[in-house]
Order: sequence, then C-alpha cells, then structure tokens
Amino acid sequence: MKKDSDTSVVRGTKNIFADLDFPDADTHLLKAKLVTRIQDVITAQKLTQTAAAKRMGLSQPDVSRLLNGQFRDVSVERLMRLLTRLGCDVDITVRKHRKVAAPRDTIRLQAAAL
Repeated sequence: MKKDSDTSVVRGTKNIFADLDFPDADTHLLKAKLVTRIQDVITAQKLTQTAAAKRMGLSQPDVSRLLNGQFRDVSVERLMRLLTRLGCDVDITVRKHRKVAAPRDTIRLQAAAL
C-alpha cells in the first residue's frame, strides 16, 4: 500500500451539512434528526412503509423517499406533524441562552427513549 503524501485528515463539526458548506445547515441537520426519529418510531412499532404511510397520511413512495434522505423540500413543521401522527409528542422549548453559544448550537433535537 502506497502512502499518499497529499492526504490529510480534517476533523469535522457535529454538523456534516455545515462541514459541506450547505446553505441553512442547521435546518438540514434538524430535518435529518427528525427523519431519523420517524424511522426509529416506524421500526419500534414494527410498521411496514405502507402501514406507516397510512398513519402519516402519505403514500408509500413518499415514505420511501423520506426515509432514503429525500426530504429537502419537506418542512420541519411537516416532519413534526408526521411524528405526532405516529403517536409521538413533540415539545418545542424556547429559553434564554445559558451560555454564549455559537450560531450552530441554537437548535437541538433531544429524543426520548421509545
């Protein structure tokens, strides 16, 4: 194996979308976390995509696209609504910063155990 001297390792942040210079990286990360949660709920409830689609008011192909990462055009609000249709409570908490936070640390998703 030949070593490539031009290879370097750069430590990323906790937001891959920011690391890749996506516009609105925080929103992309939040959506990804919400979709991951949707997948977790579907798996925990042992739902097929067809059954999950029926509960969420979507078509099965829409569920498939969503779970395969095609959610750019889906709003955060709609993803939260889908979670409620799957039987989850979604809480939004707004509070004053405890510490001075970087702009990328202002929106977080904390998921409770299923």
